[in-house]
This record gives sequence, C-alpha cells and structure tokens, in this order.
Amino acid sequence: MVAITSFGKIIIPFARGAKMVTSVTSISKLTKTTRFVGWSLLGIMFAFLANNFLTYWSGFPGAAWSGGFAAIMQAALYPFVVLLAFLLVLRKPNVTLRADSARISDMNTFFIRACFFIVLYIGMVDMIISFLRVEDLLKGIVGTEMTKSLGRSVFRGTYVHFPLMILGVITACFSRTLGVHWLALMVIVAELIIVFLRFIFSYEQAFMADLVRFWYGALFLFSSAYTLLEEGHVRVDIVYAGLREKTKGGLNAFGSLFMGILLCWTILIVGMGSKASIINSPLLNFETSQSGFGLYVKYLMAGFLAIFAISMMIQFISYMLASVADYRGDPDKRDPDTTGAH
Repeated sequence: MVAITSFGKIIIPFARGAKMVTSVTSISKLTKTTRFVGWSLLGIMFAFLANNFLTYWSGFPGAAWSGGFAAIMQAALYPFVVLLAFLLVLRKPNVTLRADSARISDMNTFFIRACFFIVLYIGMVDMIISFLRVEDLLKGIVGTEMTKSLGRSVFRGTYVHFPLMILGVITACFSRTLGVHWLALMVIVAELIIVFLRFIFSYEQAFMADLVRFWYGALFLFSSAYTLLEEGHVRVDIVYAGLREKTKGGLNAFGSLFMGILLCWTILIVGMGSKASIINSPLLNFETSQSGFGLYVKYLMAGFLAIFAISMMIQFISYMLASVADYRGDPDKRDPDTTGAH
C-alpha cells in the first residue's frame, strides 16, 4: 500500500497496518503530541492494572511515595510508563498516527480474541462439571475427594478456570478469527438445548441458564470495542453527517478523549479502586451464585466489566489517533465495514 503525504513524499509500504513510516524528517507537533498522549494513556492504564494485581492479589502495600521501597516502586510505575511513551515517540518520530492507531487496534483485537476463547472454554468445561455433579456422576469419574474439591469455587477457579484461561490465550495466538461468531453460535445452541430439554423432556438445571447468561454477557461486553472499530454503535446524528471530514475528525477525537476514555477510567476506578470494589471483591473471593449446582463463573462475570472498560479504552485511544489523522487530512483512512452500522 503506497500513498502520498501532504509533503509530497511517498509512504513506505507496510505490513499488517503497523509499520507505516514516512520518509520525511519532520512530523507536525500535533501528531507527536497526540501519539504521546495516546501511548501515555495506554501505559497508565496498564500500570493501574499491574498495581491493582500487586496490591490486592500479591500482598504488596500499594502505590505511594512513602511507606517503603515496594510502595515507591509501585508509584514509580506511572511516571515510568509516561517516560516510555515519550521515548517511543522520540525514537520513532516519523511513525504516522494511522500506523500507531492500527498497531493499538491490533493489540486490542488479540486481547478480545483471547477473552472470547477463554469464556468459550470455561463455559463448556464448567457446564460439564456441573452436569456431572448434579447427576451424581462425578464421583465415579474423579473420586469423592476431587468431587468435594470441585464443589469449592476457589479450587475450581484456580485449578480448572486458570488453566483454561492460558489455553484461551494460546488459542488466540494461532487463530485469526475474533471468536465472536463461535460464541454467538454457542449462545444459540445453548438456548435451543434449554428449550428442547425443558418442553420435551421436562428437564432443567440451574447451570443451563447460567451458561447462557455467561456467554451472552461476554458476547455483549467484549464485542463493544469491535463494534466501535467498525463504526457500528448507534450515533444520534443531527448535524454530524453534513460536517466536513476535518470537523468530524475533531469531534471524534474530542469525544474519544473526554467522553469515551473518561467513562472507561470511571469504570476502572470505581470498580477496582479498593479491595471491596464491585469488580475486585467478586474476583478476589471467587464469588458464585446462590445455586450450589450452577456454574461457578459469577466472579468472572464481574470481571467482564473490567474487560469491557479495558478493551474500550484501548479502542478509544486507537480511535482518537485515527480521528486526529482525519482532522489533519492524512491519507489512507480506514474504511470500516459499515454493513452492521447504524
């Protein structure tokens, strides 16, 4: 893919949308500033998540500029990632906004793909375990002690769910599909099975409805970032369609930064700001539903909110970079698949 910049120079062909580099030596300050802001926001989010894990899962004291070496190191993560963002822009000053936008979007695609495969595997395996438990068949397969252990959410989460999470990430490394289609199909199949078993065989168990909610929640929340990429979210369009591309770019960049990214930060801070927060608490306690023979995935569904906020923030950062490129009139604008757009 080759394009002509506003400087009249040729853009070097790039692979996978992430290595577009111009031959000019001077890129506008707006481009450099936007890239720095985008990578800084991305780094700060990862530093926040790392500190959350270290503080509430690993027993570290928490980020503070006083209170010991560990606390200071945790606090130092934030200026460190900002420095890394500055060095990245300084070291590769001629990378375009669209190239960075594509790189960040590709990162998000892998993240979402891994999450889809994780919930697909966990849902199937947890359903089988719950079915065998409720029908009293599990003892004959794994023994009495293991059956008791699998009845505890901490054990099942640690020794069943976590390995499946690793398997989901590995699958995402070798798969090119986003996983949306498979999960949507499994939601339909699971609902059909419920209907057939309930009305034909008068058989219904709690884990069956849990499975549909688990998969549907993941499908709805994880697909939001992909929908943003493809311009598929509902846009209340009063005057937007008639605006110039430059004006649209400016509005999209402003909205991404001060509405989209701000909303994602609100979810993360409220949901993960303390040990008792609405996301951290269920995850730390491996919270389950009141039904003893349902799926042991309620704690993961609380984590869906964090996945939603993280994936949407990453995509909003990518969208912000692309919008500033639209504002500047940069070439090679991505044409989204608008077949599902509203």
